[in-house]
Amino acid sequence: MYNHSFKSFIKNKLKEISKKNQFREITTTYRKRNNIVEREKNKLVSFSCNDYLSLSLNKKVIEAAKTATHKYGAGSGASRLITGNNPLYEKLESMLAKLKNTEACCVFGSGYLANLGVISALMSNKDIIFIDELSHSSTYLGAKLSNAKVIKFKHNDIVNLKKLIKTYRAKFQKCLIVTEGVFSMDGDISPQDEISEITKNCDAMFLLDDAHGLGILGDGSGSNSIFKKKPSVDIYIGTLSKSLGSYGGFVCGNKTLIKFIVNRCRTQIYTTGLPPGVIGATIKALEIINKRKDLIKKPLENAKYFCKLMNFDVPSSPIVPIILGEEKKVIKISNKLLAQNFLVGAIRPPTVPEKSSRLRLAFNSSHTRIQIKKLSKVLKEAMFGKL
Repeated sequence: MYNHSFKSFIKNKLKEISKKNQFREITTTYRKRNNIVEREKNKLVSFSCNDYLSLSLNKKVIEAAKTATHKYGAGSGASRLITGNNPLYEKLESMLAKLKNTEACCVFGSGYLANLGVISALMSNKDIIFIDELSHSSTYLGAKLSNAKVIKFKHNDIVNLKKLIKTYRAKFQKCLIVTEGVFSMDGDISPQDEISEITKNCDAMFLLDDAHGLGILGDGSGSNSIFKKKPSVDIYIGTLSKSLGSYGGFVCGNKTLIKFIVNRCRTQIYTTGLPPGVIGATIKALEIINKRKDLIKKPLENAKYFCKLMNFDVPSSPIVPIILGEEKKVIKISNKLLAQNFLVGAIRPPTVPEKSSRLRLAFNSSHTRIQIKKLSKVLKEAMFGKL
């Protein structure tokens, strides 16, 4: 049993969270086809899932998972450096490196583990990291674990980044600039072309976390492919759990970088390899993305259709935030939508900054125009007082 001081700490923290309307509970959710989820026997149209291409429910992807499981077993049995590196890894990493146009790739247990391990392995207390203030929690934690000097720059603000580099860069050895391709809570895209140029002028490496760009933007290779002049990125971090509908993460870069990661990255070395079924499913998902260029366009097309109906600005990605500020207001509207059989997440701190609570809508390839049109109607009524 834990002692009294821990009991008090936990109870007080939970009270504090509840008082701020930030308390959360895990809800059992049955995911069905065509964006339908079931919660407490209620069928809902989900606009909350990151399965942008609905590949997690694709019959071919599921069959590939079954085939790999039957052939190689339910689990990998060990870390990759021991006996957990089953034959499917080589094919998956080759496909990802080709998609990202890099020399090599290393697959991780998750995107979170990739960010955490790679940044902390590359950087030290003699180095400096410049990181966008809205970057993902995993990049911040990786930076903190590295013991490097960590400087936040204003969101997507190149002028501010240049100013900070001018002030601090010369005092440190290695320099890493970190940002996201598509920001998960805002849906906007980072100025990768400009950051790429900055890294060349200040002897820095550029790490791009493109978890929400792969498979749904540009040619399908990620957010970097939408730029007229493709940005030069040293380290690509990605996930297998969004558009690929599976689970895991990856790092793409040159061969030397990947060799270093295999030998020095703790979140790769000290963790069990992915189940073979997960790898088999991901390979099939990548094959579908490579063949179905029509499919990768649909999530953004659906987001644009919704924004047109709502008279919002044209979105850059399938993620559309509606920032309302107060936690109570966001929860209230989310519950109103729930009563009309729409599942839209109420995103609150610490996931987003204080006073920026929001509804976060994620559009995917399976949403129909009828579903989107009905959502816009119900949302207008919920926001402007008719529900």
